[in-house]
Amino acid sequence: MASLGFAVLAACAAPQAPLAGPVSTGDPFALVLGVAQDGGYPQAGTKRDPAWDDRARQRLVASLAIVDPVRRERWLIDATPDFPRQLHRLDVAAPVDGTPGLAGILLTHAHVGHYTGLMYLGREAIGAHGVPVYAMPRLLAFLRGNGPWDQLVKLGNVELRPLAAGEAVALGARLTATPLLVPHRDEYSETVAFRIAGPQRALLWLPDIDKWERWDAQGTRLEDELRTVDVAFLDGTFFADGEVPGRSMAEIPHPFVRETMARLAGLPPAERAKVRFVHLNRTNPLVRDERAAREEVARAGMSVAREGERVAL
Repeated sequence: MASLGFAVLAACAAPQAPLAGPVSTGDPFALVLGVAQDGGYPQAGTKRDPAWDDRARQRLVASLAIVDPVRRERWLIDATPDFPRQLHRLDVAAPVDGTPGLAGILLTHAHVGHYTGLMYLGREAIGAHGVPVYAMPRLLAFLRGNGPWDQLVKLGNVELRPLAAGEAVALGARLTATPLLVPHRDEYSETVAFRIAGPQRALLWLPDIDKWERWDAQGTRLEDELRTVDVAFLDGTFFADGEVPGRSMAEIPHPFVRETMARLAGLPPAERAKVRFVHLNRTNPLVRDERAAREEVARAGMSVAREGERVAL
């Protein structure tokens, strides 16, 4: 893969990046539309968080847009509860004709932050026609077999398309998406990450996984996947053990940011620099831009995903 040379809009300790403006080149790119865990930030039920009264502190649920500006095609990875605001941000960054103007939506799994935004395609909102929705077999069966999602299918708001682990799907003429199975709490569906490849570069979008050791046991190593891409957006849900008061962290397994930093500490700096932590829980000091936590990530040679961050593909 090519060396790092991306249009990244913010360093790890910089203020929140502004929305990217209209595209000025023909290169495909990825655009980060949200960085928070499924509940967003601030999260429902947190009564005294200062972010309620400060829009600049708020963060949308993790989602990534893929854009081919030459062909005027756009895809989303995951349809989140923040779908309306995220579609607007995409319209600002890469305007196209038509609503929703999406060539497809790729779903990672059936947890609430990753697919429930599909509701906005229905008759109560956009009333879309035939938006392709790509998902793994169990998730397709879940959408077909459970309301209100089955209504989207019956009314033709969405067109379900199958994914197979390890098999690349063409996104237009210049991009591909390859789903990679990852171990997660798969109550209703499989869980996948996506490797997105463009003409020049590739990225990994992996917002949810239980633990890296479980991926090892399935025959896939994070370090090997890092070598295949130029940027890796990795599960950063929790910064460290014990940060959720009154709950066992074993009930909600994710690799702590500190675990990931320790695991990758021996890699060359160029490999570690690929990492962007995403899917940040409300308890994670990184979502609140706390200096000490961000400086710790920076010392590890890594960074934190930023809304509005753009990566050339």
